[in-house]
Amino acid sequence: MDATERDLFAGSVRAAMESPDVDGALVDLGWRDALADDVRAAVSVVFDVQGRANAASSALDDVLLDALGIDTRAAVVLPPLASWRATSTAGVTTRALSTRSDAVVLSARDDKYVAHIVPATNLVARPISGIDPTLGLLAVELSDESRPIPREMPDSSGQQVDWDAALAAGQRALAHELVGAARTMLDLAQEHALGREQFGRPIAQFQAVRHRLAETFVYVEAADALVGEAWDEGGAESARMAKAFAGRAARTAARHCQQVLAGIGFTTEHPFHRYLARVLVLDQLLGSGRALTRELGRDVLRRRALPPLVDL
Repeated sequence: MDATERDLFAGSVRAAMESPDVDGALVDLGWRDALADDVRAAVSVVFDVQGRANAASSALDDVLLDALGIDTRAAVVLPPLASWRATSTAGVTTRALSTRSDAVVLSARDDKYVAHIVPATNLVARPISGIDPTLGLLAVELSDESRPIPREMPDSSGQQVDWDAALAAGQRALAHELVGAARTMLDLAQEHALGREQFGRPIAQFQAVRHRLAETFVYVEAADALVGEAWDEGGAESARMAKAFAGRAARTAARHCQQVLAGIGFTTEHPFHRYLARVLVLDQLLGSGRALTRELGRDVLRRRALPPLVDL
């Protein structure tokens, strides 16, 4: 996609995110065709806009299916919250499980991952209400816990897949969404700081407020640059770094912008609380920032060598 096509696509995605049926609007828009044609442009636009709009969709499932090489519409059973290791006994799904008839369950076999496509009715799903019920996540487990899916099926069943590649694709997508949400939180805080007056002048003129907004801006821009580097490098480690730092940047934005917004940021009338809740949950999907950072640190100690420096 060239710059003009990207701008047109972004405008169409923004309109789709305002639809009561976001998934249907994305299908009508040709999101999956765009994903097949230019995965980087499609993912970066859709997830950035989704983060900015505080919308929810099944786009993450489509990204994972594309990376897994599975040509079917299904919900993907993700690892449990905060984890990135797929399991065949329990996990979480997006809202896709409620609209798609099949589900993809991953199982480890001889240090490799095998994808099994099973009827969605084989899974027991429970809505995760928690801090952000509007995201539509579901906690799922097998209908019969005593018989995990890999044991129910013959050894020849299932499709061997590259979970590491799919995980990296999903982490890059979520990093874009976290950055998009952080940008909107920063916009909300800036708008409030310019309009709110104390002692006869806008609070944006106070040094403490300006420092919080400036630090947030630096974090968000650094996270965005690191996601771009993850696309350029294309490896699993760079995707983990991007997801971990995007989660940290979004949490930093939430903390600083809440301080700037003060009491109004706690109210349900102001949109900020929706973004705060969303980033806290997104940070947990496919590995929390803290867990991924610890894993990256263990990798450094194991190799006794630092990863290459990223030119941001």
